[in-house]
Amino acid sequence: MLETDLNLTAEIKLYYDLFIPEKQDAPAPLLLAVHGYGAHKRYMMREARAVAPDDFIVASIQAPHQHYRPTDDGYRVGFGWLTDYKSDESVRLHHSFALRLIENLTEKNLINKTQIYLFGFSQACALNFRFAFTYPEAVRGIVGVCGGIPSDLDDNEIYKNLEAEVLYLYGDADEFYPLEKFQTFERKLKNDLPNFQSKRYAAKHEITNEMREDMKVWFNNLIDKK
Repeated sequence: MLETDLNLTAEIKLYYDLFIPEKQDAPAPLLLAVHGYGAHKRYMMREARAVAPDDFIVASIQAPHQHYRPTDDGYRVGFGWLTDYKSDESVRLHHSFALRLIENLTEKNLINKTQIYLFGFSQACALNFRFAFTYPEAVRGIVGVCGGIPSDLDDNEIYKNLEAEVLYLYGDADEFYPLEKFQTFERKLKNDLPNFQSKRYAAKHEITNEMREDMKVWFNNLIDKK
């Protein structure tokens, strides 16, 4: 007798880096940074700190799936969020990671739970949108750079209306997404989100200095609206 897809539940450690501004004496806004495929938490911490307002706490979370990626200096370890096999489990793990971290930092009186912002690059864009559409009350703002949107956006019954502020940035020479694809994503998000902004850049699959400057302005404008 053959039985398939049996499973046991195992515990794993999920890693993140945390930046707390000096003289932080009250619960602060949180920027939750999520790296793309093949990257790591240190990279996304650098990018997040480059755009976050001075009083923001920054948490950069690292994906659980390790793999080797080729670089100019040989092979290095990178991390990914999704797998083709039972990808819904990977999505739930990302949700759980984000929710538990927010809860942990709230219990420590470090963050203001009403001021949670998500920042995702590449693969993390769709992940962050999935989280935001599932838990819209948990998110005040989302920045997505050079990434896609949930493929089940029109038919996932658990998704709710999202009132969060959204900034969506992409390049016109991306190696992984043709421009027409980004424009389709942009139109879809614009139709579904009441507080949506987007911008196209002369860029590849990357975060450019122009993007960083625009993200800083966007965050500061949100602070002024508080």
